[in-house]
Amino acid sequence: MMAFRAPVCSGVAVLCLTTWCAQGLRAAEASEPAPAWDRFALTLEDGWRREGFGPFFYEEAKGEDGREKAWAFIPFYSDYENPAVESREQDVLYPLFSYLHYGREWRWHFMQVFSEAGGMAADDTNVTHRVTVYPFYFRQRSSDTNLNYTALAPFYGHVRKRLMKDEMFFVMFPFYAETRKKDVITENYLYPFGSTRRGDHLTGWEVWPLAGHEHKDPTTATNGFGDVSLVGGHDHSFILFPFWLRQDNGVGTDDPEKLRASFPFYVQSRSPQRDSTTVLFPMFSWIDDRNRKYHEWQGPWPLVIFTRGPGKTTDRVWPLFSQSHNDSQESDSYGGFIYTFRWTHTESLDLQRRRFGFYLYADIVERNTKTGAESRRLDMWPFFTWQRDFNGNERLQIFAPVEPSVPHNRGIERNWSPFWSLWREEHNPRTGVKTRSVLWNLYRSETRNGVKKVSLFFGLIHYHRGVTEDRGPAGGSGVAENRH
Repeated sequence: MMAFRAPVCSGVAVLCLTTWCAQGLRAAEASEPAPAWDRFALTLEDGWRREGFGPFFYEEAKGEDGREKAWAFIPFYSDYENPAVESREQDVLYPLFSYLHYGREWRWHFMQVFSEAGGMAADDTNVTHRVTVYPFYFRQRSSDTNLNYTALAPFYGHVRKRLMKDEMFFVMFPFYAETRKKDVITENYLYPFGSTRRGDHLTGWEVWPLAGHEHKDPTTATNGFGDVSLVGGHDHSFILFPFWLRQDNGVGTDDPEKLRASFPFYVQSRSPQRDSTTVLFPMFSWIDDRNRKYHEWQGPWPLVIFTRGPGKTTDRVWPLFSQSHNDSQESDSYGGFIYTFRWTHTESLDLQRRRFGFYLYADIVERNTKTGAESRRLDMWPFFTWQRDFNGNERLQIFAPVEPSVPHNRGIERNWSPFWSLWREEHNPRTGVKTRSVLWNLYRSETRNGVKKVSLFFGLIHYHRGVTEDRGPAGGSGVAENRH
């Protein structure tokens, strides 16, 4: 009897839960009160949002046509789609697993270690398919077979446009590897001890750390507008690296540089636009920058720096204080990182950042100097984040353990912010709409078009007051003062 009762009770529970969810969804779809469900218009933009199960479920549609959609079971799964830009993003326990589709390209990854990607780029005609198990396995197949590659590190492989190289080939790395970056080809033997380099008017070799030499003649390059520019040459040598280094840079240009160094004892650089001398690198330095118009003394770097000149003024005795500014920028700090201030000013932008203790408190103000529009963001970790955009829209979130350190991260905002947002407020000054949600709609209030609506206990109790347009079952309408 007990063996029969358990599955029957489980089935009844599942049936009740399913029925309750279906009723909640139907009621929310019709904007009717339902326990633990609510559907309401968005505050800061056109569209609607549906929430249920406290912080665990939401669905929303944005825009006049409602085509930009998102829904999620927090924090396990989220799905975002915007057909206007052919974009779709899906996350499972973000950031463990993510899928991204944009235009004709797609990619999924698991912990950025296992990944697969494919499709066709907007500026390309080749269909490609890539599989990666980083950093061991790389594979690509393309409709252009010249772009195919396979690599199994460290044994054997050939890759393209990966690992910051245009092309790479290796056999039993680090015994042998050949890489190409633009026109420069480097062959490594027992990396990093032996190598040769060749390219456009460039040759070089090294047996590190014993000796090495590289030389490049001046060349010319043509940009996308057809303008021809001079590319300076160089001549580099070292013996018993880093104790003796000799570098001539910018050969053939108007600003050639000669650098001589014996690390860490002495480093000297001389050029028509800038001279610098360092003793006990990087502790004590003197800099005369004639191009940027300042003189600088460092010692011991980076704790003590003094700079004077029209291009820059700095006074730093870290961690006590640091003050630095020029015509368009300012950077100040006191007590190390206890308080920092950053200011940037351009023809169209005025940006100010103030921080106390890294991310404990941050105040960022951005102003368009041409239109006068201003945005502002305040963060106090982990208590709250508040922001006002250029249109004056305001949003407050109380309890924000991650948002201050990774602002505007859409993955966090979709998958985690609703979970730990104990208090949410939004205000649209253009429409006058204000909304507030406490403890995932345990209490929720909305003021819209002169009507205030309040719900308690996840929608079990509803109350609204104000002049509303009441539509009856027959579709008629009337104006009435409502109190429930």
